[in-house]
Amino acid sequence: MSQKNIVVGVTGGIAAYKALDVISKLKKKDYNVHVIMTRSATEFVTPLSFQSLSQNMVITDMFAEPKAFEIQHISLAKKADLMLIVPATANIIGKVTNGIADDMLSTTIMATTAPVVFALAMNTNMYKNPIVVENIEKLKNHGYSFISAESGRLACGDVGEGKLADTELIADIAESILYDTKDMIGKKVLVTAGPTIAPIDPVRFITNRSTGKMGYAIAEEARDRGAEVTLVSGPCNIKKPFGINLIKVNTNGEMLEAVLNKFESQDIIVKSAAVADYKPENYSSKKIKKSEDDLRINFVRDNDILMRLGKLKTSQVLVGFAAESNDVIENAKSKLARKNLDYIVANDITSHDTGFASDENRVTIIARNGNTVQYDKMSKRQVARNLFNLINEKRI
Repeated sequence: MSQKNIVVGVTGGIAAYKALDVISKLKKKDYNVHVIMTRSATEFVTPLSFQSLSQNMVITDMFAEPKAFEIQHISLAKKADLMLIVPATANIIGKVTNGIADDMLSTTIMATTAPVVFALAMNTNMYKNPIVVENIEKLKNHGYSFISAESGRLACGDVGEGKLADTELIADIAESILYDTKDMIGKKVLVTAGPTIAPIDPVRFITNRSTGKMGYAIAEEARDRGAEVTLVSGPCNIKKPFGINLIKVNTNGEMLEAVLNKFESQDIIVKSAAVADYKPENYSSKKIKKSEDDLRINFVRDNDILMRLGKLKTSQVLVGFAAESNDVIENAKSKLARKNLDYIVANDITSHDTGFASDENRVTIIARNGNTVQYDKMSKRQVARNLFNLINEKRI
């Protein structure tokens, strides 16, 4: 697969220096980066800094003699797989909205057929100015995309919206747009992730060791392939993924309710959450005080969410997970049949180098017809990719 080209446009805002970090992150993701700077941008950061990081000549002057015989703004416009404007000021937004092409950057934006993404950054009052707001809406209607500014303390001393989004987020959004597989556009995918908790009293609860990493990786894979994704997550210490409808829950009952509310409209449901199977028979509304006696708690069965979905499903593809400590394949096959699943992903939780809290997993995917595919140790994101490959291409 050939290396993809991102043209980064840097405009004259104080956040111009953060574009250096965006370019650094894009290079680490193995993109070929070309930089166009406006004259104002060069007052904030030198072109040499961008040249050093991008490892390509930086264009600052529309009328400079080209290094090769080509019309540069047309050449870059054609070469670009994505144009990313960082920071995107009110000025460049106003120009593009009104069809003004009077420098290298605005001309290239107007000439490209690649997706264009504006990462907004400006003073709070400018950001909220009705003219700027209207310009942004006009460009959205024409197919341009925007990364909203964040709230915080701005360089001018004001506090409010206008701060450039996190540079890692900007790079991740670029990577998502350029993802090489877009076979799930128009599909709706529901993913559950993480543990649930079963409260004992206002202080104590029982739970499990699930971190949610597998479920979040599945949700991000579906998003990058073009799906509309809902992620129902138990308590996790994972940053909220962009472009995904995140519903946070705590208990088994809350997860069941959230899933049932969305289930009917979904195309694919992946139940990777480690849901508590039991809960205390009686919840104490007051903290249970320590005493000289032993504490005994009776537990009762909680909802079997996957079994419920298996009975309700019509045309949906339903995927379950089987985290097992023994007889992994046999137990997984039994679960698949018993709960009316289309696929099940089985893994051995006793493995010392994969599973809970690890960034990697080693799984076997079993289809309804009994066919299986075994995968050796790989990242959880790669597991997610292989899972959707099997589902979408009906390989097994």
